[in-house]
Amino acid sequence: MVSAAGRRAIIVGGGIAGSVLAMFLQRAGLEPVVYEGRSAPEDEAGYFLNLAPNGLAVLDALGLKDEVLGHGTPTTSIVFQNHRGKKLGELPESTLLIKRGLLNGALREAAIRRGLPVEFGKRLKGVEISPDRSVTARFEDGSETEGDLLFGCDGIHSRTRRSIMPDAPEPRYTGLIDSGGYARGVSIPSSDGVMRMTFGAEGFFGYQVVPSGEAYWFENFRHPSQPDRTELEAIPDGRWQRRLLGLHRQDHPPISEIIESTTEIGRWPNYEMPSLSSWHEGPVCLIGDAAHAMLPSAGQGASMAMEDAMVLAKCLRDIPKAHDAFPAFERLRRDRVEHAAGEARKNGSRKAPTNALTRAVRDLVLPLFLKMSVKKAREAHSYEVD
Repeated sequence: MVSAAGRRAIIVGGGIAGSVLAMFLQRAGLEPVVYEGRSAPEDEAGYFLNLAPNGLAVLDALGLKDEVLGHGTPTTSIVFQNHRGKKLGELPESTLLIKRGLLNGALREAAIRRGLPVEFGKRLKGVEISPDRSVTARFEDGSETEGDLLFGCDGIHSRTRRSIMPDAPEPRYTGLIDSGGYARGVSIPSSDGVMRMTFGAEGFFGYQVVPSGEAYWFENFRHPSQPDRTELEAIPDGRWQRRLLGLHRQDHPPISEIIESTTEIGRWPNYEMPSLSSWHEGPVCLIGDAAHAMLPSAGQGASMAMEDAMVLAKCLRDIPKAHDAFPAFERLRRDRVEHAAGEARKNGSRKAPTNALTRAVRDLVLPLFLKMSVKKAREAHSYEVD
C-alpha cells in the first residue's frame, strides 16, 4: 500500500467523529468525502452531551473551540444527592453542556466551509475490499463509491464494523434504559453551572437548568430484559412520562416537576461495545463508538472520538504506509479508551437502585469515592494530543 497522502478517503457517518476526522485528514493531505445515512441534516433532533476539556482541546487545534463554546453552557460542578434531596457530595467539573444536534451541525458546517464534501442519503449497505487493496462502499440507494481508505465513524451499531468484521461481538445491553429531554417552564431557577444528580429510590436522575430556563435532564432505570428500540420509541410520550413519574414518586420534588414539564421524552436501551481484537482490516479503520463505545457515565464518548480522529490523522501523515499507520493508531489509543470504558462501567454500576440498607451504605461511602474521582477526572480531562 502506498503513502496515505493524497489518497481518497471514504468516511462513513457524518456525525461528530466523521466531521472532525474529515477536517484532520484534509490537513494531513488526504482527500476525504463524508457519506451520511440521514436524508438531510437533523440539527434539532437528539439530546445532549457534556463535552470534556480534552475534547475541547481537539476543537481548539481545529480553530473551532470558541465557535462550539457559543452553542453550549458550562457545567462547573456536579452535586450528588440521595432520593430525599440530601447532598452526598460534590465533584468539580469543567465541561460544556451542549445539544448533540447543535454540535453536529457546527462541525459539519465547519467541514463544508473548508471545502469538504458531505453527501446525505447514503446509508451504508456493505464494504468490499478488492485484491489491489482499494475499497468500495455500497449504499442502500444503489450507488457506490471507491476509495483508497475507508473510515467507519458510524457509531455503536456500525454497519462498517459488521461488514468487515462479521464475527466481531455485537454491542452489549447493560440492563439500563436511558431517557432524556428538555423541560420548559419549570419553577426551578438557573443552575449557575451546577448539574444535580440524584440516586433515586428506583432510578437515577440528572438535570441542569440553563440560562434560557430549559432543564436538560436524563434518567436511567434498571430493566433486565433487552427491549427493542423501535418498540420503545413507539410508546406514547404520555405513557412513558407516567412510567417515569411512578419510578420517581418517592424522590424529592424537582424531579417530578421536570418530568411533567417535558412534552417529548427520548428513550433508548443503554449499550456498550465489548473490546474488539482489532479496529482495522486492510484499508478500513474504525474510530469512536464504532470501535469502542462506552457507557454515557464516562462523559467521554464524543471527546474520545475526537481524540481518535486527531491521532489517526497524525499517524497517516507521519507513517508512510497506511497498513502500518492503522496498527500504530490502535496502539496509541487502546489503553486510554479501555481505561475510560472501565471507569464508566464502575460509575454506571453505582447508579442501580438497591434496597434501603445498601442505599444507606452507598450514601456513607460516596463522599470518599468522589474524592478519588477528582484525581481520575483531572487525568482524563488534562490529556492533549501532542
